[in-house]
Amino acid sequence: MAAAGGLQRIKVFGSFFKKNPFLPSCPILRPRRPRISMRAMSKPYPFRLFANLNAGTPGTVVLPESGFRRARAEITSWPGYAETPLRDLPAVAAEAGVATVRLKDEAGRFGLGSFKALGGAYAVAQVLGAELARRGVAANAGSAALVAGTHAAATRGITVTCATDGNHGRSVAWGAQRFGCACVIFVHATVSQGRADAIAAYGAEVRRVPGNYDDAVREAAKVAAAEGWFVISDTSWEGYTTVPVDVMQGYRVMAEEAARQWAGPPPTHVVIQGGVGGVAAAVSVQMRATWAPPPLLVVAEPDRAACLLASAEAGAPTAIAGDLDTLMAGLACGEPSLLAWQELARGAAFFMAVPDEAAVDCMRLLAGQGIVAGESGVAGLAALRLAAADPAARAALGLGPDSRVLLFSTEGATDPELYQRLVGQGAEHG
Repeated sequence: MAAAGGLQRIKVFGSFFKKNPFLPSCPILRPRRPRISMRAMSKPYPFRLFANLNAGTPGTVVLPESGFRRARAEITSWPGYAETPLRDLPAVAAEAGVATVRLKDEAGRFGLGSFKALGGAYAVAQVLGAELARRGVAANAGSAALVAGTHAAATRGITVTCATDGNHGRSVAWGAQRFGCACVIFVHATVSQGRADAIAAYGAEVRRVPGNYDDAVREAAKVAAAEGWFVISDTSWEGYTTVPVDVMQGYRVMAEEAARQWAGPPPTHVVIQGGVGGVAAAVSVQMRATWAPPPLLVVAEPDRAACLLASAEAGAPTAIAGDLDTLMAGLACGEPSLLAWQELARGAAFFMAVPDEAAVDCMRLLAGQGIVAGESGVAGLAALRLAAADPAARAALGLGPDSRVLLFSTEGATDPELYQRLVGQGAEHG
């Protein structure tokens, strides 16, 4: 049937897949059923898939290369830095009927359990360096001087703050402790006590506020303005862009590592988690900087917090209402980042919303292979398995026996108690 804007819709397990008729590489009418085994495929949960009308069009440069070079040089110089592994998943590739699936495993990043260690902490160092220069304390205070406590008398009087679902706040708190400043983190009502305690373990004050993640973002910004604190946010809005750029440049280190570790012909597909869009935008930029043409980029979100898919449908940044009650806590975001959207509006070919149940299945699947992945870290894998099992979605994405797919497990067991409850075994098995 015809839909608004000339889009065509095809039923996919009780939801609608919307096809962009201007993408000739994505034919889905009367698709041939691929010859793959369905015995081990993901259960047929409902999902949504949206083809981006604007994919591949020119746009604004969100993350300049010079900024990334600075971020990479700084982060790779930190004590404890080590590349995280890129893992081959041959069983998943066979299940999905593709040639290769590889997973960038962020569970061991700086001992914090997620890729967020790369962004928030780096932004803290940048903010402190800029503020010390403004005060005339030091013109070029890098992270080495901050770690050494060279300017401790000044940094002790500086407070950084942010809102978080868990992982970003932990990164900011870790950075504040490492670089010698004070830290206050705002968490919303449904952030688990385990995640709040993990933040407090790095010396931060944790304040719980009512509402959802976006409410916590607004509260952090309001209090920071009143107190003279510095907001270290991984989302951006009109008039607040400098810090989120630093955060996303830090995230690019993960994507650059994965691209460098990839052996053989480049990936044909990259599936990455959504949230506010920061990490997806960073991955998009890095894939385009590495390979020409770049792999087809699919952004995966929880079906209860799919603000990027909603933005793609609307053709502009769009907020979604509600409590965003998803197990994928790190992706429970209702408003896209302005800067991230500027990149994803042209860099992402598809947006996909997946249910919590599919994520839990993927956590258990990876646990069986000795890989510890948290609930927010497996949205990309869930999207791949669901799409590969559905003929229409499979044809739309161009998944076939020669496809090579790059995934990112963006977190480990960042809430060990929840991980144990969902997987049925502790994180130590990995």
